[in-house]
Amino acid sequence: MAGIAPTASSPDCLFAIMREKVVTALKAVLPDLPDDVAARVEVTPPRDAAHGDMATNAALLAAKPAKRKPFEIARELVAELAALPEIAHVEMAGPGFVNMTLKPELFHDVARAVLKRGAAYGRSTLGAGRRANVEYVSANPTGPMHVGHCRGAVVGDALANLLEAAGFRVTREYYVNDAGAQVIALTWAAYWRYLQAIGTDIPAEEFGELAPSGLQYQGEYLIAVGQALAEKHGRSLASADGGVAPVETWFETVRAEALEHMMGMIRDDLAALGIHHEIFSSEAEVLKSGEVDAAIASLETRGLLYEGVLEPPKGKKLEDWEARPQTLFRSTEFGDDQDRALRKSDGSNTYFANDVGYHARKASRSDLLIDVLGADHGGYVSRMRAAVAALTEGKTDFEVVMCQIVRVVKDGEPVRMSKRAGTFVTLRDLIDEVGRDAVRFTMLTRKADAQMEFDLNAVVAQTRDNPVFYVNYAHARCRSVLRLGEETYGAAAVTDEALAGQDLSILTADEELAVLRRIASLPRQVEAAALAREPHRIATYCIDLASDFHALWNRGREETSLRFIQDDAPEASKARLALVAAIASTLRIGLGILGVEAVEELR
Repeated sequence: MAGIAPTASSPDCLFAIMREKVVTALKAVLPDLPDDVAARVEVTPPRDAAHGDMATNAALLAAKPAKRKPFEIARELVAELAALPEIAHVEMAGPGFVNMTLKPELFHDVARAVLKRGAAYGRSTLGAGRRANVEYVSANPTGPMHVGHCRGAVVGDALANLLEAAGFRVTREYYVNDAGAQVIALTWAAYWRYLQAIGTDIPAEEFGELAPSGLQYQGEYLIAVGQALAEKHGRSLASADGGVAPVETWFETVRAEALEHMMGMIRDDLAALGIHHEIFSSEAEVLKSGEVDAAIASLETRGLLYEGVLEPPKGKKLEDWEARPQTLFRSTEFGDDQDRALRKSDGSNTYFANDVGYHARKASRSDLLIDVLGADHGGYVSRMRAAVAALTEGKTDFEVVMCQIVRVVKDGEPVRMSKRAGTFVTLRDLIDEVGRDAVRFTMLTRKADAQMEFDLNAVVAQTRDNPVFYVNYAHARCRSVLRLGEETYGAAAVTDEALAGQDLSILTADEELAVLRRIASLPRQVEAAALAREPHRIATYCIDLASDFHALWNRGREETSLRFIQDDAPEASKARLALVAAIASTLRIGLGILGVEAVEELR
């Protein structure tokens, strides 16, 4: 994404504030400047920090409509900007860019704003209260959460936090797939464990011949389900001799209680990761409610359905394809590459139809739908976007964030499978190994659709190569300095309110201004990351801010005049304590968006 929102949607966004001043100056140079050109003007950090604090493309954008050369407009724009009290230096660069260096006082005001606004610093009205529904995880309720679910869970949760910080009204939702063949398989597997719990030990292969699709789930986690069923129902779900009873006498009971147990386990796993959804929607309930049929009828009344035969798939199976007439949705009219089947030739719904009904439900209470999905769902996107566009007549936007798989390694080797789960590494295994915050932060250090390797050794190492340690080390150092400040000057002198009133004009060293510039960029980062749906940008920001602080810390060790607390300079010390407090607060804001705790001290 090239830039951020064109207007100052955050009162703290120095880039947006300066952008308005650049537009005003450009209009002074070109009074007839079209509004659409002014709306595209950007003020961004320069590629090279040596070129100043901010750069603008205003002259380049205005050149064509003004029928003038960019450098001529830039030269006049520089003269206008030089007169602003906020500008220390301004110059032309390249074919028409303008670089600006701001006076240090503006960055001192940023530090005061952080201290005064606290956790509200950097929050934006960009979303304008739009209702955003973020659906993430939605794992089949057939076993414990595993590492494959972890990345989507963390990305979805951090994205929801990020959208809230950007002014959206966010609902976090989990779709419980409790109506398909996998639930039937789960029910039979739970019944097998129930029979074991009452003393009937049927070999897996033998029981698998009785189950409709074999014995698919044999992990140890279902032992507890079987025991719970035995404790509640005794031998009543079995035949007189303790064997397999007629299906109609036990299936619905076992299904309901196995699902309840599985969802309880999933909720517990998610809670251990710091994730809590507001809504859990049941696929079975959506089907029972008639919402799927209602969505199909809505499409039909708009002339968007027809009877037809799909082209056969090329090179792979397509679950909803039949070489017979089916009820098809004209999804190509909404950007899809082919029309999609909603009902099979026998009149039953396709899987896609069920998803259409569910998304119709979500769309009825949302302005924006975001599904966080695994990379194997790529073919799902265009058809669902078409369905949402058709159902809502374009009033609800639909987006997908794709998450690539994560490979967990230790000592350079893939981590072995979990005994409890039977076939995979569980999320709880990972949390128990390295901790919740390390899992969350590490999962957010790369863009969601980039493959990543989760190295257990690196994540627990206390080195600068471990990003979560590096960032929390910076926050812990800040808190250590502030505690020393309280001991030296008293707690009342080191409150945010007191420090916000300090004279900060002494903060002019390159390392001090570098940290202040980074703090000033947080509002812009929040808006840009929210617009791009990329929470990993906030993790990168936290790492960069921590790096700037560590550089300042190290400079103070070399040059005594830059140390945070100096016995013979109380006012200078308090000014630097204000800077440290602003850094700590900004780190907490960034970590809070990521769902990571900012530690007070490292042990």
